[in-house]
Parts: sequence; C-alpha cells; structure tokens
Amino acid sequence: MLNNIGLPGLLLIAVVVLVLFGRGKISSLMGEVGKGITAFKKGVDDGKQEIEDAKAEEAKDVTPEDEKDKA
Repeated sequence: MLNNIGLPGLLLIAVVVLVLFGRGKISSLMGEVGKGITAFKKGVDDGKQEIEDAKAEEAKDVTPEDEKDKA
C-alpha cells in the first residue's frame, strides 16, 4: 500500500498537513519531537553507563573469599 504513494502523494500529504495545522504548530511539534529524541538518547546513555559502572564495581575486587577474612 505504501509503495504506491510516490513523490506527488507525499507532497499532497505535506500540503494538507501544513494547511490543517499551520506552520507554527508543526514547528513547535517538531521541536518537541527533537527534545524527546534527545531525552531518549540521554536515557540510553545513562543506562549503559550504569551497567558499565556495575561491571567495573564487580571487577574491582578479585581477592578470593578465604583471603578476604585473613586481612
């Protein structure tokens, strides 16, 4: 279904959306989408950092359990 739209169809859809919502509304909507994408990327990076920190914390102590008691 979507394979048959083509360039004229996409242009027609863009014009209809522009007429219905207006330039200012579309501009603010795209700004909010950009903020959402930025927040999502930041959340993913924070999650990766937490996982790396947890792995680093586990890897710090390599002393066997029976050796820990002697110290």
